[in-house]
Amino acid sequence: MHKKAVSTFFILCSLFLLMAFVPGKPKRHTSKKTAALPSKKTSPSDTAGNPYYIIIDKSDYELKVYDEEGWYATYPVVFGGKDLGDKMKEGDKKTPNGTFKIILKKVNPKWGAELLLNYPTQESYQRFKDRKQKGVIPKNARIGDGIAIHATRPEEEWTVDNFYNWTDGCISVKYSEMKDLFSYIPIGTPVTIQP
Repeated sequence: MHKKAVSTFFILCSLFLLMAFVPGKPKRHTSKKTAALPSKKTSPSDTAGNPYYIIIDKSDYELKVYDEEGWYATYPVVFGGKDLGDKMKEGDKKTPNGTFKIILKKVNPKWGAELLLNYPTQESYQRFKDRKQKGVIPKNARIGDGIAIHATRPEEEWTVDNFYNWTDGCISVKYSEMKDLFSYIPIGTPVTIQP
């Protein structure tokens, strides 16, 4: 009986240690700020003195905001499709990698707050052109556009909690948290999307 108890103890300890090293879900931190959703578009003249920089990490499902002092806030996000690789062409549901800028803030009737990115950039066009020349994508493929950081629908915040990638290539933040992000991020904010 004693041997059986010792064996059971070692098995349980081994399982516990194994579970301690298995990667779990990405960290979830959110800003403590609260704000109301604006009802108007923000004009390009609102870019003066932009203090923020956004880094979106696809592998961690996180959007991190930095200011002059460093880390400011982190929001959980989801993307388009299961493949987190770089966007290749229009309609592939992939989120592009690269550095972009927010060029428009607006309220979308489907999901509320939206921050439109300047995709495609010259860098995006060059990668697209190179892929066409190498035969990686069809010669008649189009690059696509309309990539934004936007909210989920109010009743679909569960998609972010469950890492359910549902967009056509955009970055999606919970509806309640997107109001916060939208309230302080100005047009012209740099956004880096990395694998």
